[in-house]
Amino acid sequence: MSFMDSFKLEKLKIKAFSAAARGAADAVANGEFEVMFNPESIKQQYGVRYGTPRGIGASDNQSVFLRSDPSELKLELLLDGTGVTDDIALPPGPAMQSVSQRVEAFLEIAFHCQGGIHQPNFLEVSWGTLWKDGSFKCRLVSVDVNYTRFDRAGKPLRAKLDVILRSDTTWEEQVRQTNPQSPDLTHLVTVIEGDTLPQLSQRVYGSPDYVSYIARFNQLDDLRFLKPGTKLSFPPLPGRGKQSARSR
Repeated sequence: MSFMDSFKLEKLKIKAFSAAARGAADAVANGEFEVMFNPESIKQQYGVRYGTPRGIGASDNQSVFLRSDPSELKLELLLDGTGVTDDIALPPGPAMQSVSQRVEAFLEIAFHCQGGIHQPNFLEVSWGTLWKDGSFKCRLVSVDVNYTRFDRAGKPLRAKLDVILRSDTTWEEQVRQTNPQSPDLTHLVTVIEGDTLPQLSQRVYGSPDYVSYIARFNQLDDLRFLKPGTKLSFPPLPGRGKQSARSR
């Protein structure tokens, strides 16, 4: 980094990718949105999902932890097309694009369905050291565009984007975040008609008492009904080493 680069203002960027892996080969051409003004605040919301294991010997009022929901990031992004804001002239470059062009550029990389993948792009937000791996992998949930200033012809001169982005980490990453000691996910059991969680717990672990552990690991919302054909992972029990799980 040069001496001048050390004084360069780091801007929040949203990059677009054509695949969830978000590798260099997946980067979308011209698929980067750099904000005009860094947000004054960022709201990141975390949620926890619980279930009620009725019919397996537990109290109806008991809450069983199932998983941590994907976190959501809420940003407020300001766009200006006047070239002047708060009596300070903006530098040339992307800031000189019209507000409509900037809004469309955001919608193109984050909202519009892409022909090659038949869905909106996969996104990655980067700015400073807010996230330990350097970026927030996500998908767009919603964006509200609020135009706040117009010229005499009705052309928008300023706008605010209220953006909600949802974490897009893989299922395996979410499991490991919930339980860092979780082992590999190679031991699978395929559910057949009539299977229940207590039965599978008894069959694999020798006891029906690990229903909530299985449900939490597999992110099950309904502990009473298992859809035939579903593949469930059975990790080793904590402190008991690797447990052999049969695959059907």
